[in-house]
Amino acid sequence: MAPALRVGGLVPLTTLDFPDHLACVFFCQGCGWRCRYCHNPQLIPACGTSELAWADLLGFLRERVGLLEAVVFSGGEPTLQHALPDAIEQVRALGYKVALHSAGIKPKLFRQVLPLVDWVGFDVKATPERSRSITGVPGSGEANWQSLLYLLDSGVAHECRTTVHWQLFEPDELWNMARRLRTLGVQRFAVQCVRTARMLDPDLADSRPPYDQQKLWERLDQLFPSFVLRG
Repeated sequence: MAPALRVGGLVPLTTLDFPDHLACVFFCQGCGWRCRYCHNPQLIPACGTSELAWADLLGFLRERVGLLEAVVFSGGEPTLQHALPDAIEQVRALGYKVALHSAGIKPKLFRQVLPLVDWVGFDVKATPERSRSITGVPGSGEANWQSLLYLLDSGVAHECRTTVHWQLFEPDELWNMARRLRTLGVQRFAVQCVRTARMLDPDLADSRPPYDQQKLWERLDQLFPSFVLRG
């Protein structure tokens, strides 16, 4: 029997995580990166302390056929688990659409599941050269941007988004990265201002915005066909 997907948490109803769909979110257990601002550090270990049985999650979905429209696989990082493609297939067999939240940590598996999903929320950590300062892991930038190229080539509907802590990002760095994304063909870009209530790195200070923050948002709004700011 194939191993079941390890899921460390569930949001039973959301309208935010898959645009224009009533969905639930499965938070996949495990992440290979150590982003300093991570607000779900309990999902980083490969084995969690409060995992949900996959059979129970399928039962939850069967009871909500016709009520929910979609399932979002988030994390942690879903592409670390080889059980992900089979889990997606089981969810689709129940009639649900599928969204994936990912940073593409494992480009090969990320590319494998792209034909199985309807929408991707893709986390761009930083430019490839600076990603290690966010993730703490060598080679993370190369993996992140290789998966981005796979996503752009796939034709799957998506949003690229970047979480910003102003102690880790200079405004010019964010602007230059955004221009790079636009050159690659990214249409929809979101900036997510970090949640400082709980972060993996307790030494990070509050994320105080730069004085020219509003000007930056206006420039990004002009750069992309669709730009979203999430506080």
